[in-house]
Amino acid sequence: MRALTRIFPVLLVLTAQAAAAVDLADPLATDALLPLRQASALAARVGAVPCADSLPEAPLTAQDAVDLALCRHPQTRELWANARAQAAQLGVARAAWLPTLDARASTARNFNEDSRFTSSSAALDFSWLLFDAGRRSAAEENASQLLEVALATRDASVQALFLAALQGYYGAQAAQAAVQATLDSETAARASLEAAELRYKVGVATPADRLQAQTALSQARLARQRAAGEARKALGGLANALGFPAQTPLQLAPPAEIGETTAFRDEVEALIARAVERRPDLKAAEAQVRAAAAAVDAARAQGRPTLGLSAGPDWQRLAGTTTHGGSIGLTLNVPLFSGFDTTYRVRAAEAQQEARAAQRDRLRNQVSLDVWQAYQNLATATETLQTTRDLLASAEQADRVARGRYRAGVGNLLDLLNAQSALADARVQRIRAELDWNIYRATLALAMGALDDTLLRAAEEKR
Repeated sequence: MRALTRIFPVLLVLTAQAAAAVDLADPLATDALLPLRQASALAARVGAVPCADSLPEAPLTAQDAVDLALCRHPQTRELWANARAQAAQLGVARAAWLPTLDARASTARNFNEDSRFTSSSAALDFSWLLFDAGRRSAAEENASQLLEVALATRDASVQALFLAALQGYYGAQAAQAAVQATLDSETAARASLEAAELRYKVGVATPADRLQAQTALSQARLARQRAAGEARKALGGLANALGFPAQTPLQLAPPAEIGETTAFRDEVEALIARAVERRPDLKAAEAQVRAAAAAVDAARAQGRPTLGLSAGPDWQRLAGTTTHGGSIGLTLNVPLFSGFDTTYRVRAAEAQQEARAAQRDRLRNQVSLDVWQAYQNLATATETLQTTRDLLASAEQADRVARGRYRAGVGNLLDLLNAQSALADARVQRIRAELDWNIYRATLALAMGALDDTLLRAAEEKR
């Protein structure tokens, strides 16, 4: 009893000091295990104000669109909340290593035929699990790996949102470029009509030339009207993806000039190897396997002995008599038979581990396929980009020659209209090739698990 009276005040003092030294809202500092909230390093640039609530005053860049989409999208808040919840579960697992202290108090009014009296009692119970055959270690490892799963899943989802924002932005840029291309085609068709009317007035053209030129102008105007409608829809979709009403006016920055396009041409095997190391969803699958292995250890530990320490004073007052006492001791629990509960818990956990391993292997194969397809798409887009550059240059030259010949009276209207139609098609092909190249470049980065703001820095430096 004397040992108890000496030890217990020390335990109380240590407990009070520990409580005073930590943040009671997060005493085990689990929030420190989480990355930056919402957009994090994937969206926030150095020196930029994260999570702005309004559009920038300057024309919207691709980086601005990504920042706004990641900061304002509800899914980023959901991912952050899921990560915090799993971090709290890790705190629960770590709390199992600490002792517990409980206070109990009771009072009762007792009576019989001869007397009536009041009894009161109070006690403090201190308990500490000293040995559990690895159960707490396995539970903490399981919670730690599930936190890694939550964080890796968050990164994968953020990168998917990143790509969706880029697709919306580049799509809107391409739609606006298509409007300008159709406007140029309409201007050229109007000039052809004026030339045909002039030649008709001087008697060197037929009425059919005027009608063909008028038809070409109407077709060009129709193409421009449709392109303008598609551009308005693309801007509305982009505004919605950024978390603003669809009718919000957006002013996009002009597209950056596409420079060197061969920087990605590494060996595809090296790209796949890097993707296996960096893909967040594959990291999540690996963490799931490790968490399942920890769950197997925890299931096995349930059938093993445990050793606990318990201590505490008590006070009792009965019929005017007060007594003080206490206890301190060790409790050894040895499970002998649990109806094969532990056996089947272990079997279930082992089967779950095998399933997680199979999922990881399947995903690893999918990673190689994703990188291979994205690489081939980008390679094709790069070749197409050069081809459309040559196509546009030759179409512009052919249009200039046809217009010159027609104005000089040595060419016919059909050749001019064919040249203008080829030029309009070349412009559309060029816009589509630039859009595909930008999207496939981002898709390859996503397939490698490397889609972040570094992809956009070079483009912004060119402005």
